[in-house]
Amino acid sequence: MTDTGRRIMTSDDVRRALVRISHEIVEKHGGAGDLALVGIQRRGVPLAHRIREAIVQHEGVALPVGTLDITFYRDDLSRLARQPLVKGTDLPFSLESTTVVVIDDVLYTGRTVRAAMDALVDHGRPRAVRLAVLVDRGHRELPIRADHVGKNVPTSIEETIRVHLREVDGGDDEVIIERHPEPEDGTSAMPSVGGRSAA
Repeated sequence: MTDTGRRIMTSDDVRRALVRISHEIVEKHGGAGDLALVGIQRRGVPLAHRIREAIVQHEGVALPVGTLDITFYRDDLSRLARQPLVKGTDLPFSLESTTVVVIDDVLYTGRTVRAAMDALVDHGRPRAVRLAVLVDRGHRELPIRADHVGKNVPTSIEETIRVHLREVDGGDDEVIIERHPEPEDGTSAMPSVGGRSAA
């Protein structure tokens, strides 16, 4: 935890939230048949695998898991690095007749999810697409909502949600909320892209 941040989810909180989401996904779908999980690179991917393992434990069914790289579908691509880091898309199953649950760490403006939808339909036409997120922080700019939410966290525009996962960041899982310090010139501080400003 930093001097400007506070922990809003511990490792146990993250685990419980993902177990609950796993139950909700199966319940809403009416079982685990014709169901697939797709994690948005980067932190959506380990979350998707953890939800899959939770479903294995309580349903005995191993759902297919895919990964989705939305880098070149983002509407803020020109603001990213000159050579953005591409993690790759891997969808090792047919999207046709499949209900896909797209999984990400933080839902913010909705633009990341919109980009994910564009990327997904370029690979096929799922029967249905649903959205599961660990944290919903509000401030939507597009008419997008999550079907499954681990934690709703009201935030101000000057705050950033940081999700730390052991698979990506090392250490313990946690979710931290940070407030951006006021700049010396008095202008408002805006969250960076790395701070989930475009999620």
